[in-house]
Amino acid sequence: MTQVSPRADTQVPENRRTGVLSRLLAPVRNTWRTLTSMGTALVLLFLLALGAIPGALLPQRSLNESKVDEYLAEHPTLGPWLDRVQAFDVFSSFWFTAIYVLLFISLVGCLTPRMIEHFRSLRAVPVPAPRNLGRLPKHHCEQVSADSDALAETVTRRLKGWRTVTRQAGETTEISGEKGYLREFGNIVFHFSLLGLLAAVAVGKLFGYEGNVIVIADSGPGFCTASPAAFDSFRAGNTVDGTSLDPICLRVNDFDANYLPTGQALSFAADIDYQAGHDLAANTWQPYRLEVNHPLRVGGNRIYLQGHGYAPTFTVTFPDGQQRSQTIQWRPEEQTTLLSSGVMRIDPPAGTYPDADERRKHQIAIQGLFAPTKQLDGTLLSSRYPALDDPAVAVDIYQGDTGLDTGRPQSLFSLDPRLIDQKRLNKVARVNLVEGQDTRLEDGTVVRFDGAIPFVNLQVSHDPAQIWVLVFAMSMMAGLLVSLVVRRRRVWVRITPAAAGTVNVELGGLARTDNSGWGDEFEKLTERLLQGYAVPTAEEKADRG
Repeated sequence: MTQVSPRADTQVPENRRTGVLSRLLAPVRNTWRTLTSMGTALVLLFLLALGAIPGALLPQRSLNESKVDEYLAEHPTLGPWLDRVQAFDVFSSFWFTAIYVLLFISLVGCLTPRMIEHFRSLRAVPVPAPRNLGRLPKHHCEQVSADSDALAETVTRRLKGWRTVTRQAGETTEISGEKGYLREFGNIVFHFSLLGLLAAVAVGKLFGYEGNVIVIADSGPGFCTASPAAFDSFRAGNTVDGTSLDPICLRVNDFDANYLPTGQALSFAADIDYQAGHDLAANTWQPYRLEVNHPLRVGGNRIYLQGHGYAPTFTVTFPDGQQRSQTIQWRPEEQTTLLSSGVMRIDPPAGTYPDADERRKHQIAIQGLFAPTKQLDGTLLSSRYPALDDPAVAVDIYQGDTGLDTGRPQSLFSLDPRLIDQKRLNKVARVNLVEGQDTRLEDGTVVRFDGAIPFVNLQVSHDPAQIWVLVFAMSMMAGLLVSLVVRRRRVWVRITPAAAGTVNVELGGLARTDNSGWGDEFEKLTERLLQGYAVPTAEEKADRG
């Protein structure tokens, strides 16, 4: 009878369980290895760049939702399909986020073992010399008059900048030298900086915000960044709810612009006052000269001067003598001449029309063109220069319900055509006016054009990771430069005593990365190491023999 030991009886199930577990974990292990390979990281980086193309070519909701609506209206077939794949919200879409996260994971998994291996290599000593140095790409053999120990000490001293180790095998002395460790360090710095750059950009998208606002110059009302409602357009990060904006108040005192004779802007700048931090509590203002590409930096925020235009001023005198004045920015239609278009809606003063319905029938709307330097072709108004030299307007004046109290959102630069189609708003005059000129309507209402003042378009940007983006970008360039300049080199020197007073010196060199220029470098290194050591003549060899 064959006896089965308890150990053999339990070993088979144990091995079977280990095999099953290994087969179950194999797909996970293989997937992780594939994801954390450098090839996968490069593919994901390419996909990230490829995925950003629609964000540059198509309008994005976070920047201009009206442009997206306009695109959808113009492309009724293609637009909805692009909307389904979040082509109008590229940088917050699920697929762009997935690529971003996978690239982040891939770089971390790829670089961490590589960094550990590099630190190990920094602690390792140069490897021993190969048995046959003559097989190396670079080789030199020579007999010189010298003492073996003295020559080994000299060679070690002259290998400055190389990590060296000396080994003794009988009478033979071997010196191993290696340099270029910074090359791999540069590669690691470059890739970790790329990883940090991705993280910094992600932090900026999560916790940053950006808003645009138009501010009337010449001591206009100014604005404060206390709420997103203070901006004309506002784009918030995913974690920004608008309740924790950095409070900054700003007013524009003056605006200066210089133009070429062609109308092209040469330079423009604004003299502003601002309050931030303790100035808000003390109600003190700090002056600043705001110029293009010279933003105001305060409290982690940057305020840029992006553009400018003009805000016409109209005064309406109603039949009872009461007046209403309004100054509103009009949109530049031509950037070289600043010919602008816009609209004004003016409600009668309290008491002029006590009945609400009657008041609504006597609201005034002014819509048309503004020219900073007028040019008339018959009755057609245009502008010939962007400076405020001879301002004029060509406007249509409407009377009726302008929609001010409907609660429906309206364009700042055009009237609601439905009000005109429904005869709730009727055109009562079409006139050209220069500064100071007025026109009288049939009911005795007088509309006067008082001129215009400049406005500036400001952008307030808050990015808590901006400085880190700069740091990581600079370290990326530094790491790339080091990896391109530094070369990995290995050299071995074998010193063997020969006849009395002479030694055989054999040198071998190996380029661990690129072989470019290694030939000349090796020859110069050989010449430097053996400098001052004479080669014995034939007579000296015979005498010593």
